[in-house]
Amino acid sequence: MQFDLDTAREIFASAPFMVDLGVVPIAVAEGSVSSELVVQQRHTQHTGVVHAGVMATMADHSMGAAAQTLAPQGHWILTAELKTSLLRPARCERLVCEAHVLKPGRQISFTEADVWAVSGDERTLVMKASATMAVTAPKG
Repeated sequence: MQFDLDTAREIFASAPFMVDLGVVPIAVAEGSVSSELVVQQRHTQHTGVVHAGVMATMADHSMGAAAQTLAPQGHWILTAELKTSLLRPARCERLVCEAHVLKPGRQISFTEADVWAVSGDERTLVMKASATMAVTAPKG
């Protein structure tokens, strides 16, 4: 399977939680995926900043998709371990996540992501994330 932007859109659209949140892929390359979320009030917590869970979910799914671009035909990626570091609050119009594979492997891949708060032309790094992704073989 060639993993291009259309394929990424299909995969994100087939994940009900991503659809509910509004996270969509905006760019795909071998070993990397970028995604975007237009921030709405429902994405915020009681102080008005974007909830950390929203950003962690966005980073997790984007890192998984980045690993999927390198997965063998018929294999799927599942998160085995996830770490997030919140750098500052996100008050913004939209979030952009840039995820990439640091080291692909036959059974596990290591990934990282940056989540940016974007308002107009201003971009602020608000979260760093890393994940270990399991490469799962097809059942046969």
